[in-house]
Amino acid sequence: MKKAVVVFSGGQDSTTCLVQALEQYDEVHAITFDYGQRHKLEIEVAEAVAKKLGVKAHKVMDVGLLNELAISSLTRDDIPVSHELQENGLPNSFVPGRNILFLTLAGIYAYQIGAQAVITGVCETDFSGYPDCRNDFIKAMNSALVQGMDRELDIVTPLMWLDKAETWALADKYDALELVRNETLTCYNGVIGDGCGDCPSCELRANGLNQYLDNKETVMKSLEDKSN
Repeated sequence: MKKAVVVFSGGQDSTTCLVQALEQYDEVHAITFDYGQRHKLEIEVAEAVAKKLGVKAHKVMDVGLLNELAISSLTRDDIPVSHELQENGLPNSFVPGRNILFLTLAGIYAYQIGAQAVITGVCETDFSGYPDCRNDFIKAMNSALVQGMDRELDIVTPLMWLDKAETWALADKYDALELVRNETLTCYNGVIGDGCGDCPSCELRANGLNQYLDNKETVMKSLEDKSN
């Protein structure tokens, strides 16, 4: 039996990955992390979407220690999300160590249930400047988990080389475009669906959706070319 663990935030990218995983694996588990993020609504959205899609199990883990260590606009209500990069070249929404922690814990969960894959929606094409969304980081984490647990495991990144328009196309391929558009939470200001329309995450999401809706055939062909 092919089993997978999906790192699941309830946002566009992870929901698209979850929808695809349910088609590709016999048993799919979702794992969501509560790290005191800016909007608790994220957790509620993730729970609702996971239930609707019918995953085998959905684990919500308290990792509040990350909030204590990582100061970011996503972990502090008094730090507004900025459109500008910081002096270090990173956006102030970057949470240092977040994906290191998440993938480690997801890998442990996969070990316990005998899953062959951990799936995450990170993407280098539209990675928003986050270093822990790049392919080199994923390969390094995959190697560390395999060596550290002495067990084969694949970190699968279906969106790694897709732009946002192609990510919308992938959701549409699995008849989930309306679900992703209306019921996920990607907005940094906590607005479900199309979001606030102003934060960097909403801009990226909206631009990708418009590109896809304006050029469906072209974008879908580009997705298929990358999938082959």
